[in-house]
Amino acid sequence: MQTLQVDLGERSYPIVIAAQLIDQGELLARHIRGRQVAIVTNDTVAPLYLERLSRSLGEFKLTPIVLPDGEAQKNWQTLQLIFDALLSARHDRNTTIVALGGGVIGDMAGFAAASYQRGVDFIQVPTTLLSQVDSSVGGKTGINHPLGKNMIGAFYQPQAVLIDTATLVTLPARELSAGLAEVIKYGLICDEPFLGWLEDNIDRLRALDQVALTEAIKRSCMAKAKVVGADERESGIRATLNLGHTFGHAIETHQGYGVWLHGEAVSAGTVMALEMSHRLGWLSIAERNRAVSLLSRAGLPVVPPANMCAEDFLKHMAVDKKVLNGQLRLVLLKHLGEAVVTGDFPREVLAATLNVNYDALTQ
Repeated sequence: MQTLQVDLGERSYPIVIAAQLIDQGELLARHIRGRQVAIVTNDTVAPLYLERLSRSLGEFKLTPIVLPDGEAQKNWQTLQLIFDALLSARHDRNTTIVALGGGVIGDMAGFAAASYQRGVDFIQVPTTLLSQVDSSVGGKTGINHPLGKNMIGAFYQPQAVLIDTATLVTLPARELSAGLAEVIKYGLICDEPFLGWLEDNIDRLRALDQVALTEAIKRSCMAKAKVVGADERESGIRATLNLGHTFGHAIETHQGYGVWLHGEAVSAGTVMALEMSHRLGWLSIAERNRAVSLLSRAGLPVVPPANMCAEDFLKHMAVDKKVLNGQLRLVLLKHLGEAVVTGDFPREVLAATLNVNYDALTQ
């Protein structure tokens, strides 16, 4: 069992990583104050893990809330189902919401917890690689809007993040690869040695080797916890965690939420950020190609959608959360392992990046 800490003063909390955590009721109960617990999950995860988690929490008064699965469900209408269930079961201010699922469930359950009776406790029990290494840590919660991804939400920290690595055994290969996009991100933005480790172990990760997965999850969570502890509300360094996300969110919004998985869109967006960093003279061709090769080996797309032109990207990027005072800011790389957030770049370089033939570049 690995235990890390997100240091946020009185709101600090642990990240616990081990196999079979869902069955450890005593560990779960340690982070629950009242008698009422609402387990928020979806109709894909519920048949796999809801009964086991409910059995572990048998001493509490439980309300299971099973939502429809998918990024397309991350909206006001689905969020309302959580509030309906909480109010119908008369949950009070001492209730705890447990998010059992991937990033969509974690984001919506966390936003519901931040909003219900002006804030109740919640615990993250992430079941996808992407949620285990990224979205469950740091307190970003929210829903999508038709005009922009994750544009409505709140910063609200969980009581604990409990990562059961054994849940990845039931994860489809495509979802696993999507999670690897966020794992690779940490090597690119702040930990070049980790990038080398990933190059040596990417095949083991895709084969669900538990030792390799635990190490990758631990190192990813360590990186994110450090950044969140230094910049909880993304006023500075935390924005570097969004490498590839401005381009990637544009892909998700344009294609329709759920058509491209989040990690897939981030991967293609990261390739665009790598190319732009190269065009600014910061990354060599060898560095760019090294990163693109790793993303490709992870089973991820490295070419943006063929049906998107430069104007499509610019339209969606204009409503990105990193836009300040009308200025678009991007996360780019000075070197592999060193990210910057900047709006100080020639617009012709961005235009050239958006018009690159990525099929030719990545061959």
